[in-house]
Amino acid sequence: MDWAASDLAERDLYKLLVSTVLPRPIALVTTVDAQGRANAAPFSFFNVFSHAPPLVVLGIDGRGSGDEPLKDTMRNIRETGSFVVNLVDRAMVEAMQVCAIDFTDGTDEIAAAGLATAPGRSVPAPRLAVSPVQFECRETVSLSLGTRHRNLVVGEIVHLHIRDGLVDERLHVDIDALDLVGRLHGADWYVSLRDRFQVPRQTLAGWQGRMGGKPGGEAS
Repeated sequence: MDWAASDLAERDLYKLLVSTVLPRPIALVTTVDAQGRANAAPFSFFNVFSHAPPLVVLGIDGRGSGDEPLKDTMRNIRETGSFVVNLVDRAMVEAMQVCAIDFTDGTDEIAAAGLATAPGRSVPAPRLAVSPVQFECRETVSLSLGTRHRNLVVGEIVHLHIRDGLVDERLHVDIDALDLVGRLHGADWYVSLRDRFQVPRQTLAGWQGRMGGKPGGEAS
């Protein structure tokens, strides 16, 4: 089956994308507004984009309409130019889901989720102390895209926090102890890091040896 993206209803396109781009890492993003009030919200349209400079990208949907078209996270990023990405492990899933609730204005999602915070070192937003990995970020650029006030945010990581005991002296991370979860399809499905397999990276020389020296297509 195939479709022109323009022929699909917005909801149908969403279902196909979130059911095929799997798994997606989860950023539980903390921000503060100009008055210092904190907010936390999860996003699975998220990933690391580069290591030099160290960049992350966030896809932040809007509210669609009304007097406050931007979600708190996007509005706070515009006001302060910064945010913290807190990665989510298995123990944080329930609290992360609380942060996704559409609370009434003025509700402290972090308190409602029972999450303790720690101050940022380089940005005003707090970190979530229970998160195994926290990236303090400064906004590099934000792009408004399409309708519904969607935004793409690029942030530069300016400070990294990784839980003690997860990194050895060679900066190798114990990913089993990290126990991160990713987002799958639908409203309720997630995946952990427990099921993995390894395939050695191929080289041109090795590939040519298996092919008996036959020429092939170009590789990038």
